Amino acid sequence: MKIVARHPAFIGRHVPTLVALVVFVFLAAHQLSLPGLHYDEAKEAGLNAMQLVLGQPVTAFRDATIGIGRWRLPLMVQDYIGALNVLLAAPFLAIGGLTVSALRGLPICIAAMTLVITGGVARQLGGSLAAAVAVLLLAVNPTFVFWSRQGIFVTNLTALCFMASLWTGLRWWRDRRPAHLWLTVFLWGLGLYAKLLFVWAIGAMTAVMLVLWGAGWLPSGKAAKQQSGKAADRQIGVWLVAIGCFLLPLIPLIVFNLQTGGTLISIFSNLGQSYYGVNNRAYLPNLATRVGQLVTLLRGDHLWYLGEVYANRWAPWLMAAALALAVLLAVLSRHSSIPSRRHLAPLLPFVLLGLIVAQSAFTVSDLFITHYALLTPLVSLGIGLVVERLCAQGRGRFGRLALGAAILAPVVWWGATDLANTLRYHRILAISGGYAAHSDAIYALADFLEQREPSAPLALDWGIDAPVRFLTAGRVNPIEVFGYERLDGPDAGFEGRVAPFLDNPNNLYVAHAGEFVVFRGRVEALRALAAGRGQRLQEIARFGERSGRPLFIVYQAAR
Repeated sequence: MKIVARHPAFIGRHVPTLVALVVFVFLAAHQLSLPGLHYDEAKEAGLNAMQLVLGQPVTAFRDATIGIGRWRLPLMVQDYIGALNVLLAAPFLAIGGLTVSALRGLPICIAAMTLVITGGVARQLGGSLAAAVAVLLLAVNPTFVFWSRQGIFVTNLTALCFMASLWTGLRWWRDRRPAHLWLTVFLWGLGLYAKLLFVWAIGAMTAVMLVLWGAGWLPSGKAAKQQSGKAADRQIGVWLVAIGCFLLPLIPLIVFNLQTGGTLISIFSNLGQSYYGVNNRAYLPNLATRVGQLVTLLRGDHLWYLGEVYANRWAPWLMAAALALAVLLAVLSRHSSIPSRRHLAPLLPFVLLGLIVAQSAFTVSDLFITHYALLTPLVSLGIGLVVERLCAQGRGRFGRLALGAAILAPVVWWGATDLANTLRYHRILAISGGYAAHSDAIYALADFLEQREPSAPLALDWGIDAPVRFLTAGRVNPIEVFGYERLDGPDAGFEGRVAPFLDNPNNLYVAHAGEFVVFRGRVEALRALAAGRGQRLQEIARFGERSGRPLFIVYQAAR
């Protein structure tokens, strides 16, 4: 109580962040089991975390594990995605139970920390008003809310590492304290391990630092002055420790590649054209696609799988206006006798965002809009900094109030529209249950398979295996026999993998229906193979979206 009484200004500064945090948690945690469990959520965290909690053998990616005591921990969950979510999700499942809601509690906590740190960065670069605008806009943003619910699916750990490293990096730039440098590069290594695309954030931050350094805009704080006179060997020692801090969280990635070479294979085999068919030589067309995705991200109308599309059509225009104002403020700062950090700060988030978009036109997978979970906080951060700097331009109390009202009005409209759309998405989600790979039909399928008690049904398509294993706590373990080599049809080894299972008439085969098929031709090939053996592939159950569209079909081979 004494702290509150002595420091009312401290409480006042952080009230907007507390309000934003409460609003965000309410919006993110509502009907948390919807949409349905996505394959990537189960594959990249839930399944391995569940196996660790239950003491089951871990089905590690490429069988690459490291032993710690009685546990065999997975090193990676994909060639370019680390197992960090697995390790973090295990305590949530141990405490909250083996449920989808407990699993999604992890990314919501990660997003909440991202929100708080974004406010801290805004306060460091601008002030309390910048922090208030940034956190409140972020808290109601439909993309941030719904991607946070399924944050494992979009690897929202990268956004947390990005904003945290930006916060510590700014402190190091200002004070030159080695601890801040070491923490920054540690977070860089952690983000890179979380997902390889974090290299975009590292590249953007490094480029900005080098430009500022080259322009001679160096910190003049006391710590920096003291450090400038230290011996060269001390500086070398600081940077050697920094290299160690960067490499420390990358040890699992390094060990994984020593065991399998998976990451290197994935990168070098997709340099020209990715697995999903993206031509990395077509940089400008890819960049145009990425810019279009950025506009879509601002509008928030990419969340179709929740049941409907709602757009904030003003957001891209307001973002463009904020960028223009940030540039104007930076230009005007050149006429100031002493250009301050706060004159140039509003431009920083936009520069970082632009550099990340420029790098993202190259990919080893596909041009997925979900990659931009990394940069979502930059939008609200940039808006907050521009608003604060503009409000400070007013002369006199009345002038500042009038100018502030004029500036805040469109920002309030932006936030109110985003909040309304987030609530609309929740309402339609309660009706739809989610579409396609996000449908809650996966729950009905898992229940059916568990009741039929097939220990190992055959999955004829992607998106079935991991969610069913997680939802049945490992009691049903589908076998993926479809083969990842080709999307357009079965590979040469498909028949050999499937044929032995046709000897048992009780085996079940699970596939997607119609437009939802990812790896095509597998059901047709199985039907032909069964017919050649005098068997008929018979549909015994189907499960669909709440809209009525069939999504999963279960088959059995009968004579």
